[in-house]
Amino acid sequence: MVYRVTKKLLKLKNRVIHFPSHADLENVGNGFAQLAGSPAFSRVVGSIDGCQIRVKPPSADAQCYLNRKLFYSVQLQAVCDHQGMFLDIFTGYPGSVHDTRVLKNSPLYTQQLYPPEGFCILGDGGYPCLSAPIALITPYKEPVRLVVARRFNHRHAKARSIIERSFGIMKTRWRSIFFKSLEVKPTFAPEVIACCTILHNMVSNGDIMEPAEEVFRPDDNADQPHLHQDQQRGEQIREHMAAAVSARMVWWQLLRLSHCSSRGMSPPGGGNKERRLDRWPPPKCLIHEGVPLPRPRSGFA
Repeated sequence: MVYRVTKKLLKLKNRVIHFPSHADLENVGNGFAQLAGSPAFSRVVGSIDGCQIRVKPPSADAQCYLNRKLFYSVQLQAVCDHQGMFLDIFTGYPGSVHDTRVLKNSPLYTQQLYPPEGFCILGDGGYPCLSAPIALITPYKEPVRLVVARRFNHRHAKARSIIERSFGIMKTRWRSIFFKSLEVKPTFAPEVIACCTILHNMVSNGDIMEPAEEVFRPDDNADQPHLHQDQQRGEQIREHMAAAVSARMVWWQLLRLSHCSSRGMSPPGGGNKERRLDRWPPPKCLIHEGVPLPRPRSGFA
């Protein structure tokens, strides 16, 4: 019964888990800007992270499934939008594999599926900061001394954490599946996990299914720059975003000081409270400008 239901649910995957249409990208970007509290994030259209799902290890190669938290698992990589809806999933790698290696072997990365040109997604410090083959922006590495970098990291964390909340909601909805080891073979576990992500989207979206619409993607045959250059360009994008975050805070503080001084007042609270920055227009888009493991046979994307 479990196998039959799983197979039927998997047939709905592309109707339930898909990238937003080009017309919807602006709404997704505005949603992330609101999460971050800064229009500098209005070109962000996704948040990516990995999640460890407990499984019973196979008798052979059990150590491959032992993750850094010392329990057996398989990896679930997912990208979600500003509402916590999954846009892309890739699962099946053993828990010992690093998030970066999972990413670089996933179709999202190798086929440049998402985001479209001119947009980016957010990831934690475990990922590289890239401009290509996908635009992936990560926080500044600790310790962070510059105020500009600390401000950016704070806004980045507020927007990026939506993927962690999505994982948490999914696990809470199906406690019997995720709060203990999956009672299935590791080769079948990726399909069960994929079904749970499908059900998560169906519940979150009011059981509304839509066909996936094509989004603008770069040419798969385009020449790829060297990875080091991609990282440098990704860091430049991050610097522009960080400057935009701080510039808007400075403008707000200057206007506030001017308003207070004209009335003979001192700014209350020392200017430390969060500002309503969503009234400002978004900045100019600046984003335009080891041995890999084989993909496991049990992988599901």
